[in-house]
Amino acid sequence: MSNSETVLLVGGGGREHAIARALAADPACDLYACASNRNPGITALAAGFETIGETAVEDIVAYATDVGADLAVIGPESALEAGVADALVDAGVYAFGPGADAARIETDKAFQREFMEAESIPGCPDFAVFDDMEAACEYIDAYDGDLAVKPAGLTGGKGVKVIGDQVNEDEAKAYLRESDYDRVVLEERLVGEEFTVQAFVANGDVRPTPAVQDHKRAYEGDEGPNTGGMGSYSDAGPELPFMTSEDYAEAVEVLEAVVDALPEYRGILYGQFMLGEDGPKVVEFNARFGDPEATNTLPVLNTSFLDVLTAARDGDSLPRLEFAGKATVCKYAVPEGYPTDPKSGAKITVDEESVGDALLFYASVDEREDGLYTTTSRSFAVVGVADSIAEAEAQAERALAAAGDGLRVRHDVGTADLLQRRIDHMNELRG
Repeated sequence: MSNSETVLLVGGGGREHAIARALAADPACDLYACASNRNPGITALAAGFETIGETAVEDIVAYATDVGADLAVIGPESALEAGVADALVDAGVYAFGPGADAARIETDKAFQREFMEAESIPGCPDFAVFDDMEAACEYIDAYDGDLAVKPAGLTGGKGVKVIGDQVNEDEAKAYLRESDYDRVVLEERLVGEEFTVQAFVANGDVRPTPAVQDHKRAYEGDEGPNTGGMGSYSDAGPELPFMTSEDYAEAVEVLEAVVDALPEYRGILYGQFMLGEDGPKVVEFNARFGDPEATNTLPVLNTSFLDVLTAARDGDSLPRLEFAGKATVCKYAVPEGYPTDPKSGAKITVDEESVGDALLFYASVDEREDGLYTTTSRSFAVVGVADSIAEAEAQAERALAAAGDGLRVRHDVGTADLLQRRIDHMNELRG
């Protein structure tokens, strides 16, 4: 490895701020970044930052060439779908992120399920794919049980409707008839506790990270519409309090089976699982770090992210990952009205001094000459890192003093009450 590596980071959210922080911790990393918004956390860590849209493939390649990038890390799924990784590789820059074809494991939910079925990937639920919405409505009428209705393409985590939870059968059919979706996937409703395992993948190696539980619902007590994620937590070990080590191992085996079937896959493979009475089933795969899950995982990664990247590029075995053995709790501050009617363009203040021992990750804020403004998405995250979930939660909660007016938070993420409900729910399901 040469004395330094020039790395280009694509994306400007909380996930990318966490990636930037992990990369910049290695003195051998010369970091540059580009995104559609100026994220102040990333601009503070990068040697250079350009305002370029995440799907502006030619502009991103031109910037990579301009700064002499040796490596690139692609944060958002929109960039993967647009073929940014393919174009960078064609230009001679190693991209840690799958090409558009392999990224279909996230970007096309019909492909995802058909791939799982064809390759006998464990944990696949019952499913059916439709491009005729009336036929899909007939399937809902005939199916014995509740279904999840999923548009086949990307919806930012907000397009899925679950019968028996968010909607009834008539509302689900109305949703399909009123939509302009080309294709939808209908699949059995999975009941249990959701968790995520993310893995670094390259050269056939799979290096998993600790499990994380995200909180999609907008309001406390898991109420309200789905969001991109209001917060998340991880424990000091690989599994979460409601899981066994066998549950975690089964989830990792699923990721390994995917990579066996896609040996050229490179980047992050994220498995979202539903832990039910029969073990984990796959809710979905993502082809990149989760947001907020990256903010839980990367701060406790002791192994150099840059070393993972260079091994991936050089065709070497990926280093075994070492973690700090700490629990983490992430809580997001979001604009008023998020996610249904978010107030964008509101000036906000973030008091970095009041964050204390916690970590602050800027997300979808716009840095202008006169300060910070909200966009239509999540503004920033605070992450507590401590020996226990309880201590990490208290640290994150104290840090929320940084959120000024015009921002809303889900305070119950990582609390003892919420964790106990998860444990009780699993005990009930497993009898």
